Amino acid sequence: MIEIGQNAPNFTLRNQNDESVTLSSFKGKKVLVYFYPRASTPGCTVQACGLRDVKSELNELNVVILGISPDTPKALANFTKKQELNFNLLADEDHAVCELYGVWQLKKFMGRESMGVVRTSFLVSEEGVIEHIFDKFKTKDHHEVILDYLKGKSIAG
Repeated sequence: MIEIGQNAPNFTLRNQNDESVTLSSFKGKKVLVYFYPRASTPGCTVQACGLRDVKSELNELNVVILGISPDTPKALANFTKKQELNFNLLADEDHAVCELYGVWQLKKFMGRESMGVVRTSFLVSEEGVIEHIFDKFKTKDHHEVILDYLKGKSIAG
């Protein structure tokens, strides 16, 4: 499992426009790498729209958003267009990056078990180090939890 203080595993994935996006290309900025189960589902939509709505605040705090799910670039393009999202969504179709970050796990839903993404967000520092891990939040509050942490950090720091 990924831990705070370790280097963030680098990756390159295709975005909603079928362009390659590499984590290490954002050095000098903080990166919120958030993993979610599936585009266009109710919880994932609420979470993405919350981030969309605070993107200007995140920009002011030098934070880039990268959302990762096992969807195809085409599904991500549809999700982005329908919800007017203003950040990169990345396709991890073989869930290799999800596995690298330890978020591809056995889940139980309505008595059935299956492998899937456990909703988790990693804040990567300007130097490429895991600064914080967010794994306890409601989808509707995710953006607020992120902003509270960042604003608390910037005031205290």
